Amino acid sequence: MVFLFLLFLSMEFGEEKSVEKSKKSYRVARPKQTGFSSPATHYTEPRIDLNDVLVVNPSATFYIRVIDNSFSEFQIFENDVLIIDKSLTPKNNQLAVIIKDGCFNIALIDMDSKQKIQLWGVITYIIKNTL
Repeated sequence: MVFLFLLFLSMEFGEEKSVEKSKKSYRVARPKQTGFSSPATHYTEPRIDLNDVLVVNPSATFYIRVIDNSFSEFQIFENDVLIIDKSLTPKNNQLAVIIKDGCFNIALIDMDSKQKIQLWGVITYIIKNTL
């Protein structure tokens, strides 16, 4: 069973709420018709499940919605959604979520830096909010 956790970046550690992946099947049965096909047949295409497309390791993947514009230097803005994989080892110049002073922060990984960081997870995707 896969559980996804939604955390907010600017909050202190606290209570986490789990969200269970939907068990509904959105596939539509293909009609068995003869004659002209309906102009609406393209509506019977299966839905794209973003969990299948964007998530490699479901048990170590988390979604975080950004609640302010404090990470604009990384082009991450309010209401963007970050997909974070805790099982990955960060590479140089990769964005990651770190814990600094008891809060979540976003940092660009610099392998040459001597500064110690507490890594929480590696950002694999940023889903931009367009509204």
